[in-house]
Amino acid sequence: MANFALLPPEINSALMFTGAGPGPLLEAAVAWDGLSFELGAAASSFSSVTSGLASQAWQGPAAAAMVAAAAPYAGWLDAAAARAAGAAGQARAVASVFEAARTAMVQPIAVAVNRSQIVSLVLSNLFGQNAPAIAAVEGSYEEMWAQDVAAMVGYHAGASAAAAQLTSWQQSLQSLLGIPENWGVGNKGSNNVGNGNTGNQNAGNGNIGSSNLGSGNTGNSNMGSGNNGNSNIGGGNHGDTNIGGGNSGTGNVGGGNSGKQNVGFGNAGTGNIGGGNKGDGNIGFGNVGPTDTAAHSNIGSGNTGSFNRGSGNTGDGNWGFGNTGNGNIGFGNTGNGNIGIGLTGNNQIGIGGLNTGSGNIGFGNSGSGNIGFFNSGNNNVGFFNSGFANTGFEISGTNNTGFQTTGGTVTGAWNTGLNTTGFGNTGGEVTGAFNAGRYTTGFFNSGEQVTGMFNSGKSSTGFFNSGHANTGWANAGAVNTGFGNSGNTNTGGFSSGNLNTGFGNVGNGPGLSSGFANTGTGTSGFFNQGNNASGFTNAGDDTSGARNAGPDASGFNNSGFGGSGFQNSSDRGSGFFNSVNNGVGFQNSGFFNTGIRNSGVGNVSSFPPDDHGHSGFFHR
Repeated sequence: MANFALLPPEINSALMFTGAGPGPLLEAAVAWDGLSFELGAAASSFSSVTSGLASQAWQGPAAAAMVAAAAPYAGWLDAAAARAAGAAGQARAVASVFEAARTAMVQPIAVAVNRSQIVSLVLSNLFGQNAPAIAAVEGSYEEMWAQDVAAMVGYHAGASAAAAQLTSWQQSLQSLLGIPENWGVGNKGSNNVGNGNTGNQNAGNGNIGSSNLGSGNTGNSNMGSGNNGNSNIGGGNHGDTNIGGGNSGTGNVGGGNSGKQNVGFGNAGTGNIGGGNKGDGNIGFGNVGPTDTAAHSNIGSGNTGSFNRGSGNTGDGNWGFGNTGNGNIGFGNTGNGNIGIGLTGNNQIGIGGLNTGSGNIGFGNSGSGNIGFFNSGNNNVGFFNSGFANTGFEISGTNNTGFQTTGGTVTGAWNTGLNTTGFGNTGGEVTGAFNAGRYTTGFFNSGEQVTGMFNSGKSSTGFFNSGHANTGWANAGAVNTGFGNSGNTNTGGFSSGNLNTGFGNVGNGPGLSSGFANTGTGTSGFFNQGNNASGFTNAGDDTSGARNAGPDASGFNNSGFGGSGFQNSSDRGSGFFNSVNNGVGFQNSGFFNTGIRNSGVGNVSSFPPDDHGHSGFFHR
């Protein structure tokens, strides 16, 4: 539909004066009035007949049942009569608004005369003598344009206001037929199918919003579960229009992406295609590029810089493998503008040594202390690495073990987060796969400090939770212990109210907590001592899961704070059985690590003297 503000007066005026006018609306108003009268008369007659029968010839239980059954029909007839009368009134209102707008419009003949004048003046303006007259006529035309637009604005506002006052017939007909407003228990809103929803037209359990298909969503029109945002397809996404799982941002396709319009997994930035890329517009795996424009992006894997084509390059505009510098074409070159293999310097053409760096073992290395092929970083073991102290291939980060990774101290692949163990993670201190949230243990989570799968909320333990600090699954509310709750601080399932213990509650329960034997406030579950906690026997505040002593934690048997997983004593980490070293432990991921910033399995570090920890397996 065209925007009337952009249309010239020739079109706006012609449309208003050549149409059917207010006649059809006035005829419709007369018809609605007639229908209203007939419906009102039918309601009165129906009520009179039923009451007469019940008070005279027809007595007893059958008569009472008949009167009770007939009452909704009489009520519906009265309601329909009122709605018909309202429709008649609004039709007259729109007709009146139309007549007022047409009166305010410029007559089409006036517009035509103006345009004819301008044509005549222009054709006879051989020496510029008509310039003042042309300006005056054009000024008059602009006033006509403004007058028509103002009239149309008033018409649009009046017609919209009249339409907004029309009431739906659906609710009264639904009541007449005995159709429930919602199908299920614990729903707030209308036309929900499922349990514990807050909103309208949801199909599933524990959603907050409207038109969601799934469970535990917060937002509108999501298809899946545990999403926080709008129009997502999948699970555990935070943002809008994502397709997949565990994405944070907008328009991502895949898993564990953080940013916008990424396709793949573990990308951080905008418009990346592949896995483990950091920056904008990279195509491939494990690239670190700029964040200003996709025109400077890398194509390949393991590149650090911009506009590189190939793998393992450090710098800008390189074509090939393992180059360090800018504008090189070939393999293992160090410098700028070289074409060839193993050249050191600038603007050279030819073939140099096997390696251009120092202390390398292999071929095509331009860094130092490398073992392998086409490494442009230092102290790497493998091939196509542009980072530092990595073991694997196509890595542009630091101190990583694996492949196609841009993070630091990472064990795995396609990760852009720090201190991470797993695959396709953009969050840091993560153990698992395709997570965009930090300090997380599990899969496809975009929330932070989460233990489980497809959670977009923070500090939750379980599955498909979009609210925070939940223990269970498919909760869109906060601090619930159970499943399918859209309210807050409930112990049980399918409640849209707050502070309830049980199932299918719409209203609010008494007290400051729900559940059993909790001593904290704002808490759900069983035997919790912390505040704003859910789950079982947690002592920390803002905690979910079971038997956690530290605050801001999820999972089971953790004594550290701000982490996730199982039986960790270090802080701000994830994983399983990670512990402190000499009283210090934080930001670990993986299994059985001790100290600080480790990923992988069985690594030990301390601070001081270590400043970054270890990746991989069983380092001391």
